[in-house]
Amino acid sequence: MEPDRIGPDTTPKQPVSQRIASLPRRIIKSLSTKEGLIGEYDYAFLFKPKLPFMRKSRQTAPFFGLNDKMPIALALLLGFQHALSMLAGVITPPIILAGQGGANLGDELAQYLVSASLITCGILSAVQITRFHIYKTPYFIGTGLISVVGTSFATIPVATGAFAQMYATGYCPSDADGNRLPCPKGYGAIIGTAACCALLEIGLSFAPTKFLKKMFPPLVTGPTVMLIGINLIESGFSNWAGGSGSCASHPTSGPFQLCPSNSAPRALPWGSAEFIGLGFLVFVTIILCEKYGSPIMKSCAVVVGLLVGCIVAAACGYFVRSGIDAAPVASFIWVHTFPLSVYGPIVLPFLAVYLVLMMEAIGDITATCDVSRLEVDGKVFDSRIQGGVLADGLNGILAALCTITPMSTFAQNNGVIALTRCANRKAGYCCCFFLIVMGLFAKFAAALVAIPASVLGGMTTFLFSAVAISGVRIISTVPFTRRNRFILTASMSVGFGATLVPEWFNYVFTYSGNNTALQGFFSAIMLVMETGFAITAFLALFLNLFLPEEIDDEVVDINGTANTVDEQADQGEWEKIRRPSALRKSQDLENHGSMSTAPGVDGTEQSKHL
Repeated sequence: MEPDRIGPDTTPKQPVSQRIASLPRRIIKSLSTKEGLIGEYDYAFLFKPKLPFMRKSRQTAPFFGLNDKMPIALALLLGFQHALSMLAGVITPPIILAGQGGANLGDELAQYLVSASLITCGILSAVQITRFHIYKTPYFIGTGLISVVGTSFATIPVATGAFAQMYATGYCPSDADGNRLPCPKGYGAIIGTAACCALLEIGLSFAPTKFLKKMFPPLVTGPTVMLIGINLIESGFSNWAGGSGSCASHPTSGPFQLCPSNSAPRALPWGSAEFIGLGFLVFVTIILCEKYGSPIMKSCAVVVGLLVGCIVAAACGYFVRSGIDAAPVASFIWVHTFPLSVYGPIVLPFLAVYLVLMMEAIGDITATCDVSRLEVDGKVFDSRIQGGVLADGLNGILAALCTITPMSTFAQNNGVIALTRCANRKAGYCCCFFLIVMGLFAKFAAALVAIPASVLGGMTTFLFSAVAISGVRIISTVPFTRRNRFILTASMSVGFGATLVPEWFNYVFTYSGNNTALQGFFSAIMLVMETGFAITAFLALFLNLFLPEEIDDEVVDINGTANTVDEQADQGEWEKIRRPSALRKSQDLENHGSMSTAPGVDGTEQSKHL
């Protein structure tokens, strides 16, 4: 194994024919020798917690580069760690979109979507990790790094807003009391529209990387990502209190007076102390794992918190076993299908989503190269960006064909790479293997779907807050000039308003005729204006291109507290205020001095007589 390095990956690669010919020999050696099976790695390092009474070790694990030799046991272990770190993020979007706040598809279809999401993420992550060269072109598909993909959170606010509009307009059915009925047609319209809009990201992937960074700088993507996270936190908090469906409004009649329904084994009113306590238990467990956990526990702290919450919820009788018992043993993609179509009102919001996904991919790939100790500039790096963005766009189409909402490059795994010091692609392939295996077992997906909403809410609130903080981190890289502060203020003011009061644009268009095309056009505008991050993205993009850079615009130093950040400017203002009085005081002193030294009547100075 070569020593640690920072810079280009110069590991020599054999021709494909030689690698294929030597494959059987390498497999036999890996399975029949200690070096190939377990190696000399300190496995205790991954499992040693940081308890107060334990002695802290300064030892660090060796770094495994992109193409270094790696024992099978370690690759499987670290691959499983990668899979666990992504698990919560992969299963959350399908559970939310199949629930009462989405298409209300029921437990059976929700279980299928969770299984399909895990399998699809495993397959499409392998595409990113492998990196295919397009024949007779300078272009690639994939990054060649541990760039795993998962179901994107950015889709959730657009899809939930679209479902609300579909039920309101009659596109999706409701019962006589206004309760939502299952709407597979609406879900098919979501993924069909997403597949068409993915062509935007595919087209932009062939543009020069410098152009993309200039067109979509952190000034545009930072506030957009932050607004996505803030929008999602509302859903997570509603689930924390008992659920985001009909029971959240405390109806006085009907089957949803209690959460999750009146027929649930431990049904309680929304916001009950028991629900709040379950979510809080998950949240506190995540914090304790970060404080005292071992490296492998820290990287999957969210899953540990979810597991602790599930154990307590099961012991208290909150789980419903009927869905788990009725689930089949195995599942796969296309066990259930949905009618694909294009829903016009969500085209513009989904275009904004794919712009965000593209810039997220560029940032995540850059971070992956950094923690993998590879170059973050030059032709090789640009080709990784191009291949990653192209694969991200293609994955959006393939995911829709696999009945799943758009995929995005996950950033959680960069933390695993930095923590375990392993950037080897073998661990990435093992991660893909474990994700596919998890998805194949339908009972596992059924158990995930059966998790109580309050337990899931404690976890998702943390995850969605992490999305918002990612946006804050992106914004922190922007120089705070007067122009940039103006763009952030203008774009985020409307975005925050639409997020906090999403119905603000409901009564602008009053058309009630029979022109369905015009109604669809108005619905599209309403959906964009009610989606905070979409407004922020379009406004920031326009203002960044419209407002010129000012040459004399100085960067504002934001170091310090609120009391000290403007100290220098305040001192200058006080000097201006004090200056006239100081001038008067100096003039008085001069006059007094001239009088004291003036000659007396007898020709001598007055001061001498004094």
